[in-house]
Amino acid sequence: MLVAFSVAPATAGPDGSVHDAVAAAVRVVRESGLPHRTDAMFTTIEGEWDAVFDVVRRATDAVLAVSPRASLVLKADIRPGWQGELDGKVERLEEALEGRA
Repeated sequence: MLVAFSVAPATAGPDGSVHDAVAAAVRVVRESGLPHRTDAMFTTIEGEWDAVFDVVRRATDAVLAVSPRASLVLKADIRPGWQGELDGKVERLEEALEGRA
């Protein structure tokens, strides 16, 4: 499964930034050992249900350690039997854009 998620504190620093809390959450993801990718808005993790949601929970807990409230947005692609989709989906898209699909 792929899970794209965004977790952020409900309160921001004096400059409106939430990057320190988000960094704590992304650190949890990176230390998990699961395949992942982070962009400007979401982090996507690939793995089995229990492993992925454990990481999402721990990442949320990391944000809650510095803020009394957090916002969590999730989107999941549940496709049993498929692996390598973090890259596979993008590769198929690029092939389609190049007219090879």
